[in-house]
Amino acid sequence: MSANLEAKKVVVEEIKEKIKASKSVVLTHYDKLTVSEVTGLRNQFRAASCEYKVYKNTLARKAFNELGVNGFDNDLNGATAFLFCPDETSGCSILAKAIKDAPALAEKVVPKSAYVDGAYVDAEGIKKLAAIPSREVLIAKMLGCLQSPIANFAYVLKAIAEQKS
Repeated sequence: MSANLEAKKVVVEEIKEKIKASKSVVLTHYDKLTVSEVTGLRNQFRAASCEYKVYKNTLARKAFNELGVNGFDNDLNGATAFLFCPDETSGCSILAKAIKDAPALAEKVVPKSAYVDGAYVDAEGIKKLAAIPSREVLIAKMLGCLQSPIANFAYVLKAIAEQKS
């Protein structure tokens, strides 16, 4: 077997491992990004434990197909970057925030689709995922909701006790 074929097999295995290890994989179209823009994006993704990588579409397609995922064939055309994330929403949120903060990126980086918890998500779904707060924020909101009735009850009891004295 040729060395080139062996190298491609290694890359396909690497992609498969990254897909398996990630809770979400976001596919983005990129065009005419400057080095500083790419570096800024990578730093933002790295801070959230996400990895931004560019692979050949044919190798990524092969990796998805070997994993039994066939919905990405249409999205694996043109310049495609992959964002491997440890949770479902962080990559989408960071990408949406980066585009919002730098409107010039809106034309240069366009989300195509995502693979989230074993399911295909289209570009509209990525926008919806980006709107979901992080896990920590959701937990804090839930705890606030649970704590609120108890705190209100304590205030009422205190007010009653102060009126009787």
